[in-house]
Amino acid sequence: MSTSIRPTRSSVGLRSERGPILLAVMVSLSLVAIDMTILATAVPSVVKDLGGFEQFPWLFSIYVLATAVTTPLYAKVADRLGRKPVMVAGILAFLVGSLLCGLAWSLTALIVFRAIQGIGAGAIQPMAMTIVSDIYTLEERAVATSYVASVWATAAIVGPTLGGLFADYLDWRLIFLINLPVGAVALWLLRHFREDRRPADDQAIDWTGAGLLTVGGIALLLGLLEGGHAWAWASWPSFLIFAVGIAALVAFGFVERRAADPVLPPWVLSHRVLAPANAASLIVGVVMLGLTTYVPLYAQSVLGHSALVAGFALAGMSIGWPIAAATAGRIYLSKGFRTAVALGSLLVIAGGLVLITVGENSSIWHLAIPCFVLGLGFGWSVNPGVVAAGSAVDWEVRGVATGSNMFARSVGSALGVALFGAVANGLVRREYAGGEVPPLEALPADVLAPALHVVFVVGLIVSVPLVVVAWRTPVRITR
Repeated sequence: MSTSIRPTRSSVGLRSERGPILLAVMVSLSLVAIDMTILATAVPSVVKDLGGFEQFPWLFSIYVLATAVTTPLYAKVADRLGRKPVMVAGILAFLVGSLLCGLAWSLTALIVFRAIQGIGAGAIQPMAMTIVSDIYTLEERAVATSYVASVWATAAIVGPTLGGLFADYLDWRLIFLINLPVGAVALWLLRHFREDRRPADDQAIDWTGAGLLTVGGIALLLGLLEGGHAWAWASWPSFLIFAVGIAALVAFGFVERRAADPVLPPWVLSHRVLAPANAASLIVGVVMLGLTTYVPLYAQSVLGHSALVAGFALAGMSIGWPIAAATAGRIYLSKGFRTAVALGSLLVIAGGLVLITVGENSSIWHLAIPCFVLGLGFGWSVNPGVVAAGSAVDWEVRGVATGSNMFARSVGSALGVALFGAVANGLVRREYAGGEVPPLEALPADVLAPALHVVFVVGLIVSVPLVVVAWRTPVRITR
């Protein structure tokens, strides 16, 4: 199709020739999109049933860590064998993890099974965006991404609502079991996807690099989440775990520079398009999932609302993102990618400034509105970069390019949950002077509110570098 012709929804939409493939991508992506919001509103119910307030951040961090360390590997395999087999494998792994989560008998078991879910999610989201980049031109993607964005908009409503309903009136385990029929539909729809076979090279997969990345990520997360709880920050276990993590990641860098076919090629870190796009995804990942974890907790445990109402507050963020993603195409096609990212960065900072004014007597709207503004900012900061990443490289490395962006966001998400979890747990434990911390439902609002306020302040501080990222983003994309 000529890129000089302005694409329309009829030429790109679900009734077009490529419509069945787009629908398959949307349903597959809905598994991850709903999972991002459905669990957060049910955390108090899960903790009440299984116990372990201080361990609950692991429910999110282990998921995003598993996603992060597998995304580059999936991207590399997809550039060799094709997108469809990787997507199918990811969906199957996600469904196995979902089934096991629904049967979990303890918080530890649930955390382990969430890791299996994350392994599957590591394939689904990057493959969805890579397939969109494969079958649509840059101009068409401005329309196609609005369809993809509608998945996140729907999930923003369905996820928190279902999470609240299941937690308040049914059983939180349904949060995971509901993925099974959705995943079955996704697998059935993917039968429409026929991709051209590209010759696969015979170089061995960089398992050494993948292993070092996994060890380094787990060690750093373990140090952040358990420091000040399982051991003191200034102790030999703390120093050792951080030393192992840093050493593994440094070794990973050396291995990738020398590997014949690295999992995460060093050139993605210096590419004029990918570098700022990945930096934006990293920062947004830190802020977004950190707030996704603690905004519902603030609504329920500080403001005294039900899980259903807490889901409404979180939905503000989740609705804002797809609205921005659906409108970002017009901005970056007419004004350039830099303008879109700059608008997004300013909205993220504005939303963060309003969020830190929330107090114990605030209304739920005071919590929901800044979340909506943050969602708009996230969408305009990240989505242009995802499109740019897929447009700036050829098919043979498009999986790696798109995967590196998803990898950056997943790493940011893992760091966000770990960082904010360390802040919140540290402040709560300080209130009890090293004694036993009561269960989540027993923590008084005057203890939780100050701790979560600091979490929101940290989120605001982390978001400020987005302004610099916007300035480094190119106006137009050239290869």
